[in-house]
Amino acid sequence: MNKASDNDYLFGIHAVTSMMEKDASRVRTLWIAREAQKNQRIKRLQSLADKRGVSLQASSHAKLDLMVGGERHQGVVAECSTAPSPQLALNISELLSGLDEAPFLLVLDGVQDPHNLGACLRSADAAGVHAVIVPKDRAVGITPVVSKVACGAAEHVPLIQVANLARALRQLQSEGVWLLGADERGETSLFDADLKGPLALVLGAEGRGLRRLTREQCDLLISVPMAGSVASLNVSVACGVCLFEAVRQRGG
Repeated sequence: MNKASDNDYLFGIHAVTSMMEKDASRVRTLWIAREAQKNQRIKRLQSLADKRGVSLQASSHAKLDLMVGGERHQGVVAECSTAPSPQLALNISELLSGLDEAPFLLVLDGVQDPHNLGACLRSADAAGVHAVIVPKDRAVGITPVVSKVACGAAEHVPLIQVANLARALRQLQSEGVWLLGADERGETSLFDADLKGPLALVLGAEGRGLRRLTREQCDLLISVPMAGSVASLNVSVACGVCLFEAVRQRGG
């Protein structure tokens, strides 16, 4: 994350509002661009800050650009105290033991683009996914860009980071979770696969897709039928398509 000493910068109206609603005690200062103060959504955010007792500071748009490295901040930046997310402390055993319904999980094999991870988290939240599982190494974690793109989902959907993804997949299988890998070489259509019951949808990284060991660990490889000239979809787009086909089959 973008840091200043022991602080993080979180930006974007949805992401900051979500943080204010969930854990306002972490927000040390809310910076608002003077040029954006008439925006109705920012006025509501300012009102929320007043109710939560959060310090408000007016700033120039240019200063906020510098604070977040030129990312699109929508005129609002929250300076937050650094704190480990309780979601990151969750492990697979704790997650599964705490569920009273069939697990519905998303596994991302090495997604490195924060915009893609943010979009996947947003789709996972909308689809009712219980958790997203990612490897600790060679994959993006929660960053300000991820939080901004996720529009609050990064603060709500548990993200489980594992040291060894193949071992985590074997653990899911031992717990009766069916692993379906999305791969353009998959011989079974997404729409013909059974996505009900304990399920983990497994998607690969940008460009290379699923790694060999991950692909071999899956119980079934599925593909999204493509009618056009392109051979594959962006991982965040494929994620949304697969998740909501599962939602349809699982009864919404």
